[in-house]
Amino acid sequence: MSPARKKAAPRRIPLPYWIREFALIRTAAVTFAGTAGIAFACVFATYWHLQDARDRESYQQHLRNTAQQNYVHAEAEKQEIRIYQPQFLTLQRLGFVGSENRLAWVEAIRQIQEQRRLLPLTYEIDPQQPYRVEGRLASGDYQLRGSRMSLHMDLLHELDLLYFLTDLRQRGVFAVQGCALRRTAAAGNAPLAPTLTADCVLNWLTLTPQPPQRGAAR
Repeated sequence: MSPARKKAAPRRIPLPYWIREFALIRTAAVTFAGTAGIAFACVFATYWHLQDARDRESYQQHLRNTAQQNYVHAEAEKQEIRIYQPQFLTLQRLGFVGSENRLAWVEAIRQIQEQRRLLPLTYEIDPQQPYRVEGRLASGDYQLRGSRMSLHMDLLHELDLLYFLTDLRQRGVFAVQGCALRRTAAAGNAPLAPTLTADCVLNWLTLTPQPPQRGAAR
Protein backbone atom coordinates (compact mmCIF):
# COMPACT_ATOMS: atom_id res chain seq x y z
CA MET A 1 0.00 0.00 0.00
CA SER A 2 1.36 3.31 -1.06
CA PRO A 3 2.01 5.96 1.52
CA ALA A 4 -0.49 8.25 -0.23
CA ARG A 5 -3.29 5.91 0.60
CA LYS A 6 -2.47 5.91 4.26
CA LYS A 7 -5.05 7.80 6.30
CA ALA A 8 -3.86 10.92 8.00
CA ALA A 9 -3.60 10.49 11.76
CA PRO A 10 -6.23 12.56 13.68
CA ARG A 11 -4.89 15.74 15.13
CA ARG A 12 -5.17 16.00 18.87
CA ILE A 13 -6.51 19.29 20.22
CA PRO A 14 -4.71 20.28 23.36
CA LEU A 15 -6.86 20.85 26.46
CA PRO A 16 -7.05 24.33 27.96
CA TYR A 17 -4.40 24.95 30.51
CA TRP A 18 -6.91 25.46 33.34
CA ILE A 19 -8.26 21.95 32.77
CA ARG A 20 -4.80 20.48 32.53
CA GLU A 21 -3.75 22.16 35.73
CA PHE A 22 -7.03 21.67 37.66
CA ALA A 23 -5.53 18.67 39.37
CA LEU A 24 -3.20 21.05 41.14
CA ILE A 25 -6.08 22.92 42.82
CA ARG A 26 -8.60 20.11 43.04
CA THR A 27 -8.23 19.72 46.80
CA ALA A 28 -8.45 23.46 47.38
CA ALA A 29 -11.49 23.75 45.11
CA VAL A 30 -13.34 20.94 46.88
CA THR A 31 -12.44 22.46 50.24
CA PHE A 32 -13.68 25.87 49.07
CA ALA A 33 -16.94 24.43 47.76
CA GLY A 34 -17.54 22.56 51.02
CA THR A 35 -16.67 25.60 53.07
CA ALA A 36 -18.96 27.80 50.96
CA GLY A 37 -21.80 25.30 51.35
CA ILE A 38 -21.34 25.14 55.10
CA ALA A 39 -21.13 28.93 55.29
CA PHE A 40 -24.36 29.28 53.26
CA ALA A 41 -26.09 26.73 55.47
CA CYS A 42 -24.92 28.60 58.57
CA VAL A 43 -26.17 31.92 57.16
CA PHE A 44 -29.54 30.38 56.28
CA ALA A 45 -29.87 28.75 59.71
CA THR A 46 -28.92 32.03 61.40
CA TYR A 47 -31.50 33.93 59.36
CA TRP A 48 -34.16 31.31 60.13
CA HIS A 49 -33.44 31.42 63.84
CA LEU A 50 -33.43 35.23 63.77
CA GLN A 51 -36.79 35.33 62.00
CA ASP A 52 -38.21 32.72 64.38
CA ALA A 53 -36.95 34.76 67.34
CA ARG A 54 -38.60 37.89 65.91
CA ASP A 55 -41.87 36.02 65.42
CA ARG A 56 -41.78 34.74 69.00
CA GLU A 57 -40.93 38.20 70.26
CA SER A 58 -43.85 39.66 68.31
CA TYR A 59 -46.19 37.00 69.68
CA GLN A 60 -45.02 37.56 73.24
CA GLN A 61 -45.47 41.30 72.77
CA HIS A 62 -49.01 40.66 71.52
CA LEU A 63 -49.73 38.52 74.60
CA ARG A 64 -48.27 41.21 76.83
CA ASN A 65 -50.39 43.93 75.21
CA THR A 66 -53.51 41.78 75.49
CA ALA A 67 -52.82 41.05 79.14
CA GLN A 68 -52.21 44.73 79.81
CA GLN A 69 -55.46 45.69 78.08
CA ASN A 70 -57.36 43.07 80.09
CA TYR A 71 -55.78 44.38 83.27
CA VAL A 72 -56.72 47.97 82.44
CA HIS A 73 -60.26 46.86 81.55
CA ALA A 74 -60.57 44.91 84.80
CA GLU A 75 -59.32 47.88 86.82
CA ALA A 76 -61.81 50.15 85.04
CA GLU A 77 -64.63 47.72 85.82
CA LYS A 78 -63.55 47.55 89.48
CA GLN A 79 -63.51 51.34 89.63
CA GLU A 80 -66.98 51.53 88.07
CA ILE A 81 -68.24 48.94 90.56
CA ARG A 82 -66.85 50.95 93.47
CA ILE A 83 -68.51 54.10 92.11
CA TYR A 84 -71.88 52.74 91.05
CA GLN A 85 -72.43 49.84 93.44
CA PRO A 86 -73.98 52.01 96.20
CA GLN A 87 -76.38 53.53 93.65
CA PHE A 88 -77.19 50.09 92.28
CA LEU A 89 -77.91 48.73 95.76
CA THR A 90 -80.13 51.72 96.48
CA LEU A 91 -82.10 51.16 93.27
CA GLN A 92 -82.31 47.47 94.05
CA ARG A 93 -83.66 48.27 97.52
CA LEU A 94 -86.29 50.51 95.92
CA GLY A 95 -87.35 47.66 93.67
CA PHE A 96 -86.15 49.37 90.51
CA VAL A 97 -83.85 46.50 89.50
CA GLY A 98 -85.45 43.11 88.99
CA SER A 99 -89.03 41.97 88.71
CA GLU A 100 -91.78 44.38 89.75
CA ASN A 101 -93.22 43.99 93.22
CA ARG A 102 -96.77 45.32 93.25
CA LEU A 103 -97.40 44.12 96.77
CA ALA A 104 -94.59 46.42 97.96
CA TRP A 105 -96.20 49.35 96.14
CA VAL A 106 -99.60 48.61 97.66
CA GLU A 107 -98.09 48.30 101.15
CA ALA A 108 -96.16 51.55 100.69
CA ILE A 109 -99.34 53.42 99.70
CA ARG A 110 -101.20 52.02 102.70
CA GLN A 111 -98.44 52.97 105.14
CA ILE A 112 -98.10 56.51 103.77
CA GLN A 113 -101.85 56.99 103.92
CA GLU A 114 -101.91 55.93 107.56
CA GLN A 115 -98.84 57.88 108.61
CA ARG A 116 -99.98 61.07 106.88
CA ARG A 117 -103.61 60.53 107.91
CA LEU A 118 -104.73 61.17 104.38
CA LEU A 119 -108.28 60.92 103.14
CA PRO A 120 -109.31 57.73 101.33
CA LEU A 121 -107.76 57.23 97.92
CA THR A 122 -108.22 54.80 95.06
CA TYR A 123 -105.88 53.53 92.39
CA GLU A 124 -105.69 51.05 89.56
CA ILE A 125 -102.50 49.51 88.13
CA ASP A 126 -102.37 48.39 84.49
CA PRO A 127 -100.31 45.46 83.20
CA GLN A 128 -96.61 46.12 82.81
CA GLN A 129 -95.39 47.24 79.39
CA PRO A 130 -92.03 48.26 77.86
CA TYR A 131 -91.40 51.88 78.78
CA ARG A 132 -89.92 54.18 76.17
CA VAL A 133 -87.93 57.29 76.98
CA GLU A 134 -86.67 60.06 74.76
CA GLY A 135 -83.15 59.50 73.49
CA ARG A 136 -80.98 56.42 73.76
CA LEU A 137 -80.91 54.48 77.02
CA ALA A 138 -77.93 52.20 77.61
CA SER A 139 -79.53 49.48 79.76
CA GLY A 140 -77.27 46.56 78.82
CA ASP A 141 -78.96 43.22 79.42
CA TYR A 142 -81.92 44.90 81.12
CA GLN A 143 -85.12 46.35 79.73
CA LEU A 144 -86.91 49.38 81.14
CA ARG A 145 -90.56 48.54 81.81
CA GLY A 146 -93.38 50.53 83.32
CA SER A 147 -96.71 49.86 85.00
CA ARG A 148 -99.23 52.66 84.65
CA MET A 149 -101.18 53.54 87.79
CA SER A 150 -104.26 55.78 87.77
CA LEU A 151 -104.56 57.47 91.18
CA HIS A 152 -107.50 59.40 92.64
CA MET A 153 -107.12 61.30 95.93
CA ASP A 154 -109.34 63.51 98.02
CA LEU A 155 -107.27 66.28 99.58
CA LEU A 156 -107.66 68.68 102.45
CA HIS A 157 -105.02 70.91 100.82
CA GLU A 158 -102.37 70.76 98.08
CA LEU A 159 -99.58 69.66 100.42
CA ASP A 160 -101.25 66.32 100.96
CA LEU A 161 -100.48 65.38 97.36
CA LEU A 162 -96.91 66.71 97.54
CA TYR A 163 -96.17 64.86 100.79
CA PHE A 164 -97.70 61.69 99.41
CA LEU A 165 -95.56 61.72 96.26
CA THR A 166 -92.43 62.65 98.23
CA ASP A 167 -92.88 59.74 100.63
CA LEU A 168 -93.74 57.41 97.78
CA ARG A 169 -90.43 58.19 96.07
CA GLN A 170 -88.67 56.69 99.08
CA ARG A 171 -90.40 53.38 98.39
CA GLY A 172 -90.00 52.99 94.63
CA VAL A 173 -89.10 54.56 91.31
CA PHE A 174 -91.86 56.11 89.25
CA ALA A 175 -92.48 58.94 86.80
CA VAL A 176 -95.42 61.30 87.14
CA GLN A 177 -97.13 61.50 83.77
CA GLY A 178 -99.57 64.17 84.92
CA CYS A 179 -101.85 65.38 87.71
CA ALA A 180 -105.11 67.31 87.59
CA LEU A 181 -106.35 69.20 90.67
CA ARG A 182 -109.98 70.26 91.04
CA ARG A 183 -111.82 72.09 93.79
CA THR A 184 -114.78 70.36 95.31
CA ALA A 185 -118.11 71.87 96.26
CA ALA A 186 -118.23 73.54 99.68
CA ALA A 187 -118.74 70.96 102.43
CA GLY A 188 -120.08 73.26 105.09
CA ASN A 189 -118.50 72.98 108.52
CA ALA A 190 -117.37 69.35 108.19
CA PRO A 191 -113.81 69.25 109.60
CA LEU A 192 -112.46 66.50 107.29
CA ALA A 193 -114.36 67.39 104.16
CA PRO A 194 -112.10 67.38 101.05
CA THR A 195 -111.50 70.71 99.40
CA LEU A 196 -109.61 69.33 96.41
CA THR A 197 -109.48 66.19 94.32
CA ALA A 198 -106.41 64.98 92.46
CA ASP A 199 -106.31 62.61 89.52
CA CYS A 200 -102.75 61.53 88.68
CA VAL A 201 -101.16 59.06 86.32
CA LEU A 202 -97.93 57.47 87.54
CA ASN A 203 -95.64 55.01 85.77
CA TRP A 204 -93.91 52.58 88.11
CA LEU A 205 -90.54 51.76 86.54
CA THR A 206 -88.40 48.64 86.77
CA LEU A 207 -85.29 47.36 85.05
CA THR A 208 -85.93 43.70 84.32
CA PRO A 209 -83.52 41.21 82.69
CA GLN A 210 -84.28 40.74 79.03
CA PRO A 211 -85.46 37.26 78.05
CA PRO A 212 -82.94 35.27 75.99
CA GLN A 213 -83.46 35.59 72.27
CA ARG A 214 -84.47 32.49 70.34
CA GLY A 215 -81.65 30.94 68.42
CA ALA A 216 -79.03 33.04 70.20
CA ALA A 217 -77.34 30.08 71.84
CA ARG A 218 -76.78 27.11 69.60
